[in-house]
Order: sequence, then structure tokens, then C-alpha cells
Amino acid sequence: MRIDSPRLRQNNFDLIRLLLALAVCLLHAHELSGAADLTIIDTLLSGKIAIESFFVISGFLIFMSYEKSRSLADYVEKRSRRIYPAYFLSVTLAAILLFGISDRSLTGYFLSTDFFCYLGFNLGFLNFLQPDLPGVFTENRLASVNGALWTIKIEVMFYLSVPVIVWLSRRAGYLRVLIALYVASTAYSQLMLHLHQSTGRGMYELLEKQLPGQLRFFIAGALLYYLLPLFERHLKWLLAFSVLYFLGRSIIEIEALKPLALGVLVIFFALYNYVGNFCKFGDFSYGVYILHFPIVQTLVHFGAFEAQPWLALGAAVCLTLCGAALMWHGVEKRWLLKNSHYVRAGQDGKPEEGAAAGGAPR
Repeated sequence: MRIDSPRLRQNNFDLIRLLLALAVCLLHAHELSGAADLTIIDTLLSGKIAIESFFVISGFLIFMSYEKSRSLADYVEKRSRRIYPAYFLSVTLAAILLFGISDRSLTGYFLSTDFFCYLGFNLGFLNFLQPDLPGVFTENRLASVNGALWTIKIEVMFYLSVPVIVWLSRRAGYLRVLIALYVASTAYSQLMLHLHQSTGRGMYELLEKQLPGQLRFFIAGALLYYLLPLFERHLKWLLAFSVLYFLGRSIIEIEALKPLALGVLVIFFALYNYVGNFCKFGDFSYGVYILHFPIVQTLVHFGAFEAQPWLALGAAVCLTLCGAALMWHGVEKRWLLKNSHYVRAGQDGKPEEGAAAGGAPR
């Protein structure tokens, strides 16, 4: 079921994703450095909301992408070309270049089991099984090379689930299937949080952050895509509901409504008050997201945040943006199909329908 709307041809998805990726970069800079001067970042920004917003956008646009695909093979090719080349390079570059700050010898580093496990597990989207490189960042607050990659694993599983969800929806009804998945995901999330609070075991909090618990945000994005005509007709009421929900969270918080309330706000900012063809410069958000963590970790390793925290933060952002631009022009753009949204935008300066999605790109 393909949804058409003029607003899908001119939108702010690329800009929003870049801002969300930069927010995650700032938050990780404070978390990894522990610099007291940067505490204001945590006051102003929320990493949890940023990641959940990524998942909402992903749900909206990945379902749209699948409905527009000529076949399952076409959908898989687009997803693979868009996500894996840059991901592969970011993992392998980190593994090679970070030898320069490892406390291991050349053979002790490149011939170690940890090195090959890091490459194997991370290239297979299993970062949590081997997040560290031998002798790297051992004196940092966290030794993980790229802790941001955990969401990419979830994104990939979302991508794989879309053909199955659409297949079921075409047989049993879109609303019936999507609402059932939303309710099941919310129930799982609440169960894990309850078990965490009642037992104090961090394992349950970790499980809540995985695919079953995050699926509700992805499905919220999908619901807003398939119900876009309804969204446009009742926009004022939906915005009022969302604003009241977030304003009233300090009094009463109904977690089951959060994905929908957040989704309404995110999709509103994406589809209304168009700010221009931002994607003509390229999609730097994915590069920012997958590159910022090791850059911040390296600056922490050299004590940059201890000496000048704000200057180090500026350096981290600048280096990340430069790396993202190089990644886009040197790798990502070269792997896109000729009919890609970004290729066309770069050629004629006019945005095409659809934009990047989620913590990973469209």
C-alpha cells in the first residue's frame, strides 16, 4: 500500500537526522570524557529521545522505501548499498589506525584473537560481543571503540523485518498487524523495565533496549506513514495531544503513548515548514553517527578534554563532520544506485521523494 503526498517530495528528514546525530555526538563527548564543564549538554539534550526519534524516522521511511521498491531484491540491494560500505570502512579503519595508540606490539596487536574477533563480530553487526581492541583505550572511562554501533544492529533487524511485516499486513490488514506489533513491543518493554526495577539486575534494562523494546518506535513511524492522510487532516489535534503528553510527563507518564506522541512531533517537523533542499550537500548524518565515537575516544585518550573541554568538544565535532563529508563523497555516494534520492538531488538540486531514515541511512 503506497502512500502519496506532496509533502513527501519536499521534507526536512535529512536535516533532522543530522541534528540528531550531532546531538548523540555531543552527549557521548560528555559521557566519555566525564568533563564537568560539559554537564549542560545532558541538561539540554537527551540521547534516549534522539535514538528513539531515529527509529521513528526509520519506520516511516523504510516502509515507504519498501512499498516503492520494484521487488524484494531491489529493496535488499538499496539497503545493502546504503548501509554497509561506510559501515565496513568505519570498522576496518578503526581496527587498523588505532594500533597507533595501542599498548601492544605490532604482532601482539594484529595477530591477537581480540583483533580478529573485533573485526568479525563488528563487521557482522555484533558489536556487543567484542567492543574492544587489544590495548586500546584501556585508561579511558570506557574501553569500547564504537559504542554507538549497537543501534545499527537493531536497524538492520528492522530492515529484515519489513518484508515480513508487509507480507502479513497485506493478508491480515495493515492496522491490525501494526497495532498488534506496537502493543507486543510495549508490553515487552514494560516487562523488562519492571523486572529491572524489582530485581535490580542490569541485564533486564539492557534487554529492554534491544529490538523487541525498540520496535514500538519503528512501528509508530510505520503507522504515521500508512495513516499520513489522516495525520494531515487531524494535525492540530495530534500536535495538541503530543505537546500535552510531554508537558504532563512529570505528573503522569503513560509509556505506551510515548512512541506515538514522539512520532507525531518528529514527522510534523519533517514534513512541515520545509527549510530547503538540504540533501543537495549530501547525507552526512550516517557518517557523523558511525564515526564520532572513536574520534571522541581518541581525544579523551590524549587528555584533550582535561585540558580544554570546550575546545576539545569543538575539535571532536569538526573532525567528525570532516570525516563524515569524506565518507560521503569517497564511499557512500559511490555505492548509491543512479536513481537514488541523493544522486538526483546532487545533480539537479531538486529533492526527490523520500529521505534518509533511522540511525542508519535510507
